[in-house]
Formats: sequence, structure tokens, C-alpha cells
Amino acid sequence: MQNIFLKTGIILLLVIVSSVHIKSQNTVKIKEAFPRTAAPFLTISPESRGGAMGDAGVATAPDINSQHWNSSKYAFLDQDMGVSVSFTPWLRDLVDDINLYYLTFFRRIDKMQTVSASLRYFSLGSITFTDAAGEPLSSGKPNEFALDAAYSLKLSDNISGSVAFRYIRSDIFNGSYTDGAEPGSAFAADLNFFYLQQVKWGGRNGDVSAGINFSNIGSKISCDGGANQEFLPANLRLGGAYSTEIDRYNKVGFTLDINRYMVTKGGLDEDGLVVDKSDLSAPASFFQSFGDFEVEDLRISVGGEYWYDNQFAIRAGYYHEDETIGNRKFATAGVGLKFNMFTIDASYIIAIAQSNPLANTIRFSLGFDLDKMGR
Repeated sequence: MQNIFLKTGIILLLVIVSSVHIKSQNTVKIKEAFPRTAAPFLTISPESRGGAMGDAGVATAPDINSQHWNSSKYAFLDQDMGVSVSFTPWLRDLVDDINLYYLTFFRRIDKMQTVSASLRYFSLGSITFTDAAGEPLSSGKPNEFALDAAYSLKLSDNISGSVAFRYIRSDIFNGSYTDGAEPGSAFAADLNFFYLQQVKWGGRNGDVSAGINFSNIGSKISCDGGANQEFLPANLRLGGAYSTEIDRYNKVGFTLDINRYMVTKGGLDEDGLVVDKSDLSAPASFFQSFGDFEVEDLRISVGGEYWYDNQFAIRAGYYHEDETIGNRKFATAGVGLKFNMFTIDASYIIAIAQSNPLANTIRFSLGFDLDKMGR
């Protein structure tokens, strides 16, 4: 079973790695007990526009892929119905068969209400399961998926809110259900708000927006029949954005997202030993996380977007994570093309440090305006 642990371990190390501070060549001291969570695929940006702007999107202009970032943005979208599909080959510098697929759909009920749904499927490729001696036992295709449904409501001319419900299934031991291993399931919810205000600064028309997203607030999940229950990667995302028209053909926008996991940390006792809080309930962990705040916990995303004639876009961004919670630092870039009935977007991760496993990651998204296609 070493192969399955290798692949899942790679993901976990990137997203929920516990931090250490090396004092000398022979002494390792635990600096901070980082929250232990399962289903890290829920934290991966699944679409290209936000992925090109440093993984930012809670407050950017609404689009078909708003479901992941902030589903309340759908209430301000001009379209009545749309669908998008995205594909991300994940960690290609390490392995060649881990892929993330993302499908999202929205439908406007009336001027105030919108419903939306998405399916996120994460494939860990083909795995050969082995015993302790390394002898092959069986093969399988471990996978995880999340199915969402959301309802968005325009609360006023400038504010909208939404709630999303999510079913999560994690089958990382596919094909080798031994020692109590079995697929795990969990339920979670998101709570979102979005603010949009038209402004005129310096003689130019523009939009100021802000967003907040509490995501993956739900039950624990277990893949060993309940022997070990793990928290979902509950997260708080806050952000703001500003976009303005330079002239008739040119438009620019800038955005900032701040993220923090809302799972309590174990911390250290007076003897420097890790305090394990994994036996807490999910709600207790969520509320206790407010008291665990440290500036180093924040993950920062900044991004910009340039549009020419509302048809061609160039995007760039930067993602920063402190070394004590994962040390992911990378730049992003991307382009977008908008046609009459569909849009095409692509993004690319540029590694800041050498040997970054996220380097050269490419995302592709294809969106369809079903209003225009039906005419």
C-alpha cells in the first residue's frame, strides 16, 4: 500500500503539512501544531480565472465559476444560465496521472434569486496496493469527489448572500478495503456574502466589491470505519476588489484575498509537547479556531486582470503562505478569450523556489452562455 500513501502524502504535505523549525543539524523543534484535516482537494482552486490571479476570487466580478469562490456572486451575474467545465493536471512534475475535474452550472430563478451546482472530481490515478513486504495485493483507482448545491439571494441593490450544501466522498483505498479501510463520507456547508458598488473615481467608472466565504463547515470524515475521525478543511476567505474602465476598450481590475483555516490547532503545552485536539467535535473546533489566531496563519493572494474590448484578458497574481504552514509561494499568469457564446481560460503556476511540486501546473476552463446558445 506504499504507493497510495505516497500520493496522498504528497497532497497532504502541500496543503496541511505540520511545521517544524530546525534549530541545528541534529535538533528539530516543533514550532506550531498545524490543523490536521482530510480531503485537501477541497482547497485546490479548480478553475482558471481565479487560478491565474494568485488563487483569488471571493470578491472578483461574478462569472460562471463563482461557485467555488463565493456563490453569492451569482445574484449579480447578468446571464440567466451557464455551464463551465475545467481540467487541471495536478503535480505533473511529480506524477503523471493525478487530475482534478470541475463542472459547474447556474440558473437564475428571477431578478433576485439564483441556484447553482458543481461537481469536483479528484483522481489519484492508478495505484498498486502492496503488503508490508512490498508484495502486490491488488490495484485500484483512488478518488475523491464533492457535489455542491447553492442558493443565492440579492438582499439589496448592493448586497447578496448565499448558502451552499456539500456532500463529500473520499475513497483513497479504492480496491483494497483491508484493516477497516472503507470510503469516507461527510456533509458540509458554505456561507457567503458579496458587496458590489459602482463608483466614479478620477472621472472613470468603476466597481468596488468585497466578499466573505466560510467554506467546508461540517462533519468529520473517516476512511477507516470511524476509528479515526478527521476535520474537513474549514476555511475563512475575505477579499476585496476594484475594477475600472481606462477607456472604451480597456479595463483593469485588482483583487486581494486573505485565507485562514478554521480548524483549531493542537498547540504546545508548557513542556513543549503537542496537545492533540482531534477528539473535539467539528463545531467546537471551528469556534476554538478563533482563539488560535496568529498572523502566520494567513494565506495571501493578490491578482490583477486586464481586459481589451471585453474579449481578451491577461491575468497575473501571487500566492504567499508562511513557512510554518506549508511555505507555498508562487506566481501565476493566465489568459482568457470571450466569444459570443463561450469563454476559454487558461492559467499557469510559476515556481518561486526550486523544486516546487506545483511548478508548471496548468488549468483549463471552458464556459458556455446557455442563454445565447438557446437563441
